[in-house]
Amino acid sequence: MNKQELLSRTKQYSIANARLVLSIPVNIVNRNYCDQLARSASSTGANYRAACRAKSKADFINKLKIVEEELDESMFFLELLVELNPELKEKITPIYKEANELLSIIVSSINTSRGN
Repeated sequence: MNKQELLSRTKQYSIANARLVLSIPVNIVNRNYCDQLARSASSTGANYRAACRAKSKADFINKLKIVEEELDESMFFLELLVELNPELKEKITPIYKEANELLSIIVSSINTSRGN
């Protein structure tokens, strides 16, 4: 996977989460979890873009670690939303799967960068 493909995937991931958030019934718990999800999902794409402009290898790795954290946080809030809104499982599952795939790619990139 090249840089452009990953830029596109992280952007599409952010958009998918935003659309999900817009579709979830509003109540105090969902609102709070959706706010957190929207922030962490959009930070995934924004921080990957920042990593692509890193000034050094150490800066690149540090920015990818932020992407890793944001993806993990997004996955946590997706899990909570499924627990509290089981009727949304079908809608959330593909987004969760994409988060997991992106997380694997980012972790692999971190490990590769550390090894070089």
